[in-house]
Amino acid sequence: MPSIALGSEETLARPAPSSPVTYAQTGVRQDLVALALSKLLEGTKGRIPPGSGEPLKLPGHFAGIVRIGRESVALTTDNVGTKLLLARTLDRWEEVGEDVVAVNVNDLSAVGARPSALVDYIAVQSPVPSVFEALGRGIGRGLKEACCHLVGGETSVVPDLVKSLDLSGTALGFFPKGRAPVTGEKLRPGDVLLGLSSSGFHANGYTLLRRLIEENAIDITRPLPGDPMPLGERLLAPTRIYTRPVEALLAARLPLALAHISGRGLRNLIRLNPKVQFTLDALPPLEGIFRWVADLSRLPTEELYQTFNMGIGFVLAVRPNHVERSLSVLRRSGGKDARVIGRVEKGRGVYLPNEGVRYDSY
Repeated sequence: MPSIALGSEETLARPAPSSPVTYAQTGVRQDLVALALSKLLEGTKGRIPPGSGEPLKLPGHFAGIVRIGRESVALTTDNVGTKLLLARTLDRWEEVGEDVVAVNVNDLSAVGARPSALVDYIAVQSPVPSVFEALGRGIGRGLKEACCHLVGGETSVVPDLVKSLDLSGTALGFFPKGRAPVTGEKLRPGDVLLGLSSSGFHANGYTLLRRLIEENAIDITRPLPGDPMPLGERLLAPTRIYTRPVEALLAARLPLALAHISGRGLRNLIRLNPKVQFTLDALPPLEGIFRWVADLSRLPTEELYQTFNMGIGFVLAVRPNHVERSLSVLRRSGGKDARVIGRVEKGRGVYLPNEGVRYDSY
């Protein structure tokens, strides 16, 4: 990949502005995704005979929940996406191994389920033992952090379908005795929104990120100004796993709603409750890699916050009289960065007053 001009400290110089490129222009059209999914779901309609459990009606939530007798389980599935192409470029695979655990267990946490088990699916052109070894180390780190078991998986050698490697997983969670699913239906105006920071762009928006890097001829082996880490490694940082702080808050029976800020950015909050407004008036300022992508892309703020997490990776809603206690619990359990980022109000959608941005639908 060609280099741009380097400063005296061998860091990336800020490139000249280019015409903004949106996520849709890279070929990722969320409207088309929604339409395709609606067509798929039309074909799945039908009544399943009793005895196979009863799914909770939570369309569009972070994980599906099925009640089986007196118990409930949660299921979710996700993949690492085109971040894998960055891993291939750098020949670094441990980080995306950790990602495949994180993207799934975080979705389980977002419905209040405790992660229990994961199965992985790896599709390859040809298996490379050293790559699988590195993936295994990353998956192992993620499992340890999430207190989750790897109980199986599938490896498919399909050279006609993939030219390198695709990685996805499916995770199972459960609800400990006395814990009900947390869906957001109890939210009401006055509730407070807490945020936990992200470790980077996690595993979303990489189709656009790679397009920006290519069009601006950026050398990802060099760091950004003020950052000791090469840009490529910074972009490859694994998705933060929020299991421990979220579990601590759930054990204290404090959260009313939980949201994993992944694909679709802050629009994810609408999935919790479409009958209230999520006003985010205390988001952290854009710094580091988030400031860099805002300057590089010159995208409208609306596009940035619906494509990337922009620094907040998980949101938790609590009653106003539980804010200090919740912050204390989070900070003692791995969420030292927990902060108030907004509140629930009358209305609908997501509103960022300081940025002048409003999202009316997911």
